[in-house]
Amino acid sequence: MELALFLIEVVVISLSGVMAPGPVTAAAIGMGTRSRYAGALIAVGHGVVEFPLMILIVLGVGRILKLPTAQIVIGLAGGIFLLIMAIQMLKSLHSAGKQQGKVTKSAPVLTGIILSAGNPYFLLWWATIGLALATTAVGIGIWAFVLFAIVHWLCDLVWLGVLSWASFKGSVLLGPRGMRIVLMICSAALFIFGLFFIYNAVIILLKRF
Repeated sequence: MELALFLIEVVVISLSGVMAPGPVTAAAIGMGTRSRYAGALIAVGHGVVEFPLMILIVLGVGRILKLPTAQIVIGLAGGIFLLIMAIQMLKSLHSAGKQQGKVTKSAPVLTGIILSAGNPYFLLWWATIGLALATTAVGIGIWAFVLFAIVHWLCDLVWLGVLSWASFKGSVLLGPRGMRIVLMICSAALFIFGLFFIYNAVIILLKRF
């Protein structure tokens, strides 16, 4: 009963974080206009970062992620990548009215890896809320921790998969013009998130002087 209640808590808390608008959400929608499986592949890349991070957080890495230096480096690197991604998405608009471009299997996975590793808020979530959940899981038992990790990632997989599937279906229904609008919105969102990450990193840096 204790494990069942804990997993329900994990699902609720995980979904509240997963469903919050962010760069991964924007990427899933943007790439979803070309591939219905983009969200699932992004979730795979997300898991490549997240599963090892869960273990490291329990071992004490969470303290490092809270350090100003780590937040500055992660924020700047993540922000720059988001700006580059937004620009590339804008450049792809000229081909939105042509036959749908094929998204390579590696691109969404790599996007999931970089957007996760370069998102300071994702890492801070794990250093705080995620740490509390992981610690509780470890207290229940090793299998509870394993189930916690799987259930949390499945929340990512399902939500991002739904987003890309809906985006793909929507682009088919809306046509080339609708697809261009979706890509413009997603690229703008990525650009804004990128500036926000860089801005916060610079603020933290200035506070150190």
